[in-house]
Amino acid sequence: MDRLATRTATGWRLPAVPNLHSHAFQRAMAGMAERRTDPADSFWTWRETMYRFAGRMTPDTMHAVAAQLYVEMLEAGYGSVCEFQYVHHQPDGTPYDDPAAMSLALVEAARDTGIRMTLLPVLYMTGGFDGRPLGERQARFGHDVDGYLRLLEKLRSLESRDLQVGACFHSLRAVPEPAMREVLAAVPGTMPVHIHIAEQIGEVQDSLALRDARPVEWLYDNFDIDARWALVHATHLTEDETRRIAASGATVVLCPTTEANLGDGLFPLRDYLDAGGRWGIGSDSHISVSPVEELRWLEYGQRLVTRHRNIAVGISESVGETLLHGAVSNKPAVTGIDTSGDWITLDGSAPTLTGATQADLIDRWIFSGNRSAVDTVHVGGQALVAGGRHRDRDAIAARYRAAIRQLLA
Repeated sequence: MDRLATRTATGWRLPAVPNLHSHAFQRAMAGMAERRTDPADSFWTWRETMYRFAGRMTPDTMHAVAAQLYVEMLEAGYGSVCEFQYVHHQPDGTPYDDPAAMSLALVEAARDTGIRMTLLPVLYMTGGFDGRPLGERQARFGHDVDGYLRLLEKLRSLESRDLQVGACFHSLRAVPEPAMREVLAAVPGTMPVHIHIAEQIGEVQDSLALRDARPVEWLYDNFDIDARWALVHATHLTEDETRRIAASGATVVLCPTTEANLGDGLFPLRDYLDAGGRWGIGSDSHISVSPVEELRWLEYGQRLVTRHRNIAVGISESVGETLLHGAVSNKPAVTGIDTSGDWITLDGSAPTLTGATQADLIDRWIFSGNRSAVDTVHVGGQALVAGGRHRDRDAIAARYRAAIRQLLA
């Protein structure tokens, strides 16, 4: 294996990390759902807070929040983002005059900051496996298949080197099987396809009750899953499901800080690595915007449940190198984007990197705390971050603060 880290005159060069799962608007509510309101507080109670917050978003506030988020991503060492976008309509479910208005706000935020984007407009149709209609607070998320395909077609007309569009199903509980088949038949066979799956025990139980199969089991029994599929979370798996995902070439997208924040559970990482599975990371709800923290907690979660150390090893004895290699490798199939021209440099004068060598540099970057050592970030060869600061940080932060005041008013 070629080393990921190369020495430069002032530090170390590494590949920028693709962020494979983002709900940009949720950055604005980070830290606002940490009060206990129910003795059985869980993802499902957190979701009620998220719905209330999503109901206040406009295209302008979405743009301001996303731009701030993307600045933070770039400064942390991400170079691209997969935006899982389901806030489509006005709060009452009425489409905007331009039905793509909310998605276009995200596109503009990406262009303003320079981050590469895979835009994933989400198809969201039902409120459960039983086919119940969407609830009132979900009204702005919903599409029928025809409306969704029109949205997809419009957004695909904007594609460029730095912007690609993928198909996206919110989850098996939110999209009936016939609708999934209709969408897949209408899009190119190489288009990335993303889906939330098996994140919650409740989802697995509902799937077993109504479909007599677990979510991943059902998906693989009914669809041809290949390398263009990104399965987000896939937390609750059997050994057979773990092997089937790995054998298919699909990518599991892990979001350790969000999964911990929501109390989701832990993915069977060691078994998946042993099966040769592909994976990547995402910051999801953005309670943390740091690839280092996602990778560190991916490893730490496994240590806590196994009561052993140094779990994520494979391509080398270095946990950090194995983690970073997994996070940056084999991603074009699920992003549509060539990120080979995206890199970061770490500040060689950072105290935590003093005396670092090529063999231990990545371990020391990931496992030495939260103080960022990222010095510069280049996307497509263009310098966006220098001295740890995005070139437009201050102006974008000012617009973000104004948007938050508006959302909280």
